[in-house]
Formats: sequence, C-alpha cells, structure tokens
Amino acid sequence: MNKPNLLYIFPDQFRQMSMSLWNELLFNKHCSGVPDPVYTPNLDSFSQQAYLLPNAVSNCPVCSPHRGSLFTGQYPNKSGVPLNCNSDRIISNLPINITCFTDILAQSGYHVGYIGKWHLDLPTPNAPDRPGEYVDPSVPAWDSYTELARRHGIHYWYGYGTFDNHHNPHYYDTHGVRYEPHTWSAEHEAEKAISYLKNEFGEREVGQPFALFVSMNPPHSPYQSLNDCREQDLKLYEKFIDEQLLVRDNANLDLDKASSARYYFANVSGVDQQFGRIIQALKDIGEWDNTIVVFTSDHGETLCSHGLTDAKNVIYEEAFLVPFLIKDIGQSLPIVSSTFLNSADIMPTVLEMLGLKERLPSGITGQSKAPFILDNTRSEAPTCALYIRNLDGDKDDNGKVISYFPQSRGIRTDRYTFALTIDRDMNLDDMLLFDYKTDPYQLADISWQCSASLAKELLTLLAAELSRIDDPWAQQRILDELLPYPNSKEFQ
Repeated sequence: MNKPNLLYIFPDQFRQMSMSLWNELLFNKHCSGVPDPVYTPNLDSFSQQAYLLPNAVSNCPVCSPHRGSLFTGQYPNKSGVPLNCNSDRIISNLPINITCFTDILAQSGYHVGYIGKWHLDLPTPNAPDRPGEYVDPSVPAWDSYTELARRHGIHYWYGYGTFDNHHNPHYYDTHGVRYEPHTWSAEHEAEKAISYLKNEFGEREVGQPFALFVSMNPPHSPYQSLNDCREQDLKLYEKFIDEQLLVRDNANLDLDKASSARYYFANVSGVDQQFGRIIQALKDIGEWDNTIVVFTSDHGETLCSHGLTDAKNVIYEEAFLVPFLIKDIGQSLPIVSSTFLNSADIMPTVLEMLGLKERLPSGITGQSKAPFILDNTRSEAPTCALYIRNLDGDKDDNGKVISYFPQSRGIRTDRYTFALTIDRDMNLDDMLLFDYKTDPYQLADISWQCSASLAKELLTLLAAELSRIDDPWAQQRILDELLPYPNSKEFQ
C-alpha cells in the first residue's frame, strides 16, 4: 500500500464557534455555547467523514507561537518562538537547527509543499528583489522572506511572512521570485494548492507521497469593509443586523467592532468555499481515501466577546479554542473525540497517524494524541490543556526584545477554565476560574477560595503540566506558595 498523504489546511484567526456543523445533532452538545450563524457547507460535509475535537486549543493563542509549536512539537519555551515574530523581537525566531514537522516528512520520502502565511522568521534585510532591504518597510518589520536554508525540508514554496491585505497579497516562490496576483488571497492560495495536487506544472515528484500545508490569512483581521472580503460571501450576511450575528451572550454590541461581524463571517464562508475546492481536487486525483486531511487554525477570535477589542491572546473560549477536524485514511463516518489537543501535540499526533511515530525527535514535550483520538474509550487520556500568555520582556540598548515575560498560565479541564496572572514583580495579579459547563460564556468568575478541594486539584494539575514542559514558571518556582511543583511544599 502507498504511504498516506497529508493535506493540512489552517486559516488564521478562525474561531471554533464559526462552523455551521455545530447545528448537527451529533455535534451540537459539544459546542461551547451558541454557535455563530455562519454558512460553512464544505466543512459540514467534511465533518461527516472526520474526527471532530472540541477540546483542541491554541496554547499561546497568537500566530507565531502556535506555528512554532505546530512545526517543532515544543511549547513556546522550547520552540524558539515565544512571541509573535517581528524585527524588534530578536528572541522569537524559528531555529534553523531544530528538527521540524516538515523536516521529518521530507526525510521520510514525502514531497513537502507550503502555500501561504509562514510568520516564523525574524525579519532581516534579505528581500530577494531588493538586496539589503527588508521585505516590509514598516518599523518594526513584520513581513519577511524565508530563505531556502530556513524552509525546513519544504520542497515547493509559495509563501510570505505575514501581510494583512486580503485583496492584494504577495508571495515568494521556491526560487525567490515575487508574485502579486491582485486577487483575494484565500482564493489564489486554493488555486495554487489545486495546481500542486494535480501537478499541473510539475510542482511535485510523481510517485512520491505528498504533504501539503496551506495557510490562509482570512478570516484574520482586517475585516471592516468589502475591501477585506469577497462580495459574494458578504451577501450571505448583509441582510442581518448586528444582534442577529453576534448571538453569544458575552458579546458586547456597543463596541465599534460589532459592525465588522458580517465581514468576519464573510471571510469564514469564503475560506470554507476554498477548502471545498481543494478537497474536490484531492478527490479528482484519486487520493481522497489515502490522505489524512486536517482543518484547523492558529487561534480564535474574540469578536466583541467580553468587551475585548483584541482578537486573541486570552483564555476565553472564543480565542483559546480552535476548530480541529482530522480525517484518517479510509474514514467514512463522523466521530467526536473529547481528547485534549495542545498546539505542540499536533506534530506527534499526525506523524503517528502517518505511521512515522519512530521518527519523532527525542525530548519533544508535545504528546501524540493519536491513540486517544482513534480510541475514545481509553481511560488514561490526558485531562487538561495548557494556556500560556507571554509578553515582551527585557530590551537591549537598541530597543530589541531579548526576553519574554511569562505573564499568565492556566489550564482547561473537562469542566473548568483556570488561569493565574502575575505582575512584573512575579506576584499574583489576578486569578480566573470558570465552570464552562454551567457558564459556557465565562461570565461568572468563581472565587477559587470557595472550594479548597477544587483549587487544590486545579493548582496541582497546572503545576504538573508546567513542570512537565519545563516552563519558566516551574523553572523559577513562580507562585510557589500556591503551585505545588514537584519537590515543593504541598498546597494547603
């Protein structure tokens, strides 16, 4: 039998609630609150032949840290990418010498393709068409050009660093040639993915299994006007008022951002359509049954929930949870898996499902959840997912960020969301505790002092996870008086 292929599609800032599949009887009870009134028929269809993981999270819910974990199988403290990458954050840069997801695939005989947003490099003045200059003229520079030495085994490259202009994207190909297609980015990326799958221009080696990653920018901001989405997608939502779109109980309709919901949802539906086109191409080439297909996202989007204007980097469900659907080879039925999936778990999980478990690097802190996804009855399954929030730390004399401040850590269990936040002096600043089974919108913060046994359980779980991944909180014994790190005094 031929080796299974991999198709991994991950739009940016696509929140878990924004899938109409939640209206299906099989899935509805697993949605955290009321789902968004979106139209995603292709994801709905895909879900009927895939595993759905409602407990999938983006541990550090911003773009670069999630991607760093995805490609290294490490949490942000060891991936090399603790913060969103820009030219001022010299601490955040995917290491050249680390073994990545794509390296393993290439070493295992796969032809590896990458299309779209990368956002894992420290931008440097290396524009291939303008030697000595940054790709991005802004200060700090965010966009970047990924040189061959930094592509980690990827053979076919059609990508960029990060650039948020959906109708005017740009890309660099395998040889560093720049392209500006002047079309909606997700649609163009779907065209390139379809061409890769069909091998229309010899993009990949015939006879080799393929692994294709497609990273779409929408529905990432901006989403403020028709300039940010396609007109045909906006028509699905233009007749609705804000109250009919922002249906979650924690949404603040008084925010200026409320009027943007229709544009966000338009991008969601547009991405769904492009996903469907790529899936159809996979079927057209006869590789559907022999391909593991993943649909997920970097992180979610608050979209006015909790009165926040920032889309991400919080433990609230809207930002922390991500869609995660994975179709195994030959799968024909839908299955809901309650497995907790962290960002760092994705690489070892998918590699095990591809039959490449033995090629995993030693010492990674991500864990394969394949056994628990494939057998949901296993009793020893992990019981929580980890939350991480990092901010800029110290700066050098040139104003460059040379460390990160580990501001908040938390966990999500099968019932509770719990987070601790510290100030810059490493003292407890805030504590959040929600029972999302009775309070799915996280509106009622429970006093952790109300139940000593619950507090001890959650603090013990958090301390164990932080120690397991060798997080700075465990290394520095942060809040040691509360968190019972191994070999520290027991919580009283």
